[in-house]
Amino acid sequence: MDLTQIPHLKHTGTNNFFLLAGPCAIESETMALQIAETVLEITDALQIPYVFKGSFKKANRSRLDSFTGIGDEKALKILRKVSETFHIPTVTDIHEVGDAAMAAAYVDVLQIPAFLVRQTDLVVAAAQTGKVVNLKKGQFMSPESMKHAVTKVEESGNNQVMITDRGTMFGYQDMVVDFRGIPTMRAYAPTVLDVTHSLQQPNQAAGVTGGRPEMISTIARAGIAAGVDGLFIETHFDPANAKSDGANMLDISLLKKLLTELVAIRQTINQF
Repeated sequence: MDLTQIPHLKHTGTNNFFLLAGPCAIESETMALQIAETVLEITDALQIPYVFKGSFKKANRSRLDSFTGIGDEKALKILRKVSETFHIPTVTDIHEVGDAAMAAAYVDVLQIPAFLVRQTDLVVAAAQTGKVVNLKKGQFMSPESMKHAVTKVEESGNNQVMITDRGTMFGYQDMVVDFRGIPTMRAYAPTVLDVTHSLQQPNQAAGVTGGRPEMISTIARAGIAAGVDGLFIETHFDPANAKSDGANMLDISLLKKLLTELVAIRQTINQF
């Protein structure tokens, strides 16, 4: 994958990691614009290529009364406004074959959720839009098995594909990142580490996913040290009151310090 092919992506020549970051779900236009502006100010200062992330809908919910979105078209239009306002690319996840063409009209990168990455029709539909495809590694899959998901995209005529590791299910209520998988998957496609979802604690008795956000810096530092090409971080001004995945999101007030530390680690590694 050639990062320079992603529209509006800046700082691609800095030899830095790239960043996919934003709220779990699009909650409102004001919220999305404020988060994008805040993250962009930080990434511009640190010369980190930045893609704004926001789900236009949430299909994988534990309970029927969980928040799923503000409306597909409304959320997608907000993603497009973020891109047009700040001249940055955007990424959103899709869940059904029909979502691919619809979302591709608004965003630059289509993301396949981890639980759906083996769904051939969905992966092929995303690939055929010509957009960059971000394949989340299934929590139940080995790093080696992601080669086949990448091949599906490439054999559909699209070489713009990347992999995102979001941890592996460990028991019923925990996730573990196996950093041995990073170099394995990098042999197939540029590889991103989803820092915040790796710290989820799913399947809680209350039906609301838990998390360990205090470990975000630990996982992120280890990922940079392991050589990931990019990081995925969900962030919010008020994680405790976020409508989705607040338990494992990073408070945006902590983002500048974390990214500054990670850039320093990356620069050190680049010397060797």
